[in-house]
Amino acid sequence: MNKAYSSNDYKAELDRLKQKTTFKKIVMSSIYTLITVAAVAVLVAVLLLPVLRIYGTSMTPTLEEGEYVVSVKGDRFTTGDVIAFYYNNKVLVKRVIAQSGDWVDIDKDGNVYVNNVLIDEPYVSEKHLGDCNITLPYQVPESRIFVMGDHREVSIDSRNTAVGCVADEQIVGKIVFAIWPLNRFGSVK
Repeated sequence: MNKAYSSNDYKAELDRLKQKTTFKKIVMSSIYTLITVAAVAVLVAVLLLPVLRIYGTSMTPTLEEGEYVVSVKGDRFTTGDVIAFYYNNKVLVKRVIAQSGDWVDIDKDGNVYVNNVLIDEPYVSEKHLGDCNITLPYQVPESRIFVMGDHREVSIDSRNTAVGCVADEQIVGKIVFAIWPLNRFGSVK
């Protein structure tokens, strides 16, 4: 036997269906919002603020192996800035020493001169000539940056023709902040 439905029954069923539809819209809207936020975060991380992991010891004591750092895209760097750049499908991290047109000279004790002026390098714990096969004094070519690691004895950098000076198109960005491990959290200088 068929049960007769009252207008209240129909109204209750209609309200239930409306709630179901509203809930579905809220869930879908939330999912779309999360996807959009995630996509924007990935784009920012890749294009504007790449997060990099440090491998090797060429930048100790400034940066330690296994540290995670944040870099900022840019094209204006000064002596002393720490930058990341592409080299042979790797990302290397070194310190800016000189700009295009500058003359770089390094004495046997590892003192670095730019345009005949000794540069102050408080970030270097041990000066060393390192693996240098360029003729000194050396003039930095046009649209290039001369870079060196802070751990001069082991760093392979612009002092060696294997790496050479860094071209503008190789640069990932300036390293500005260490984020991991937490005991190293802070700005990079």
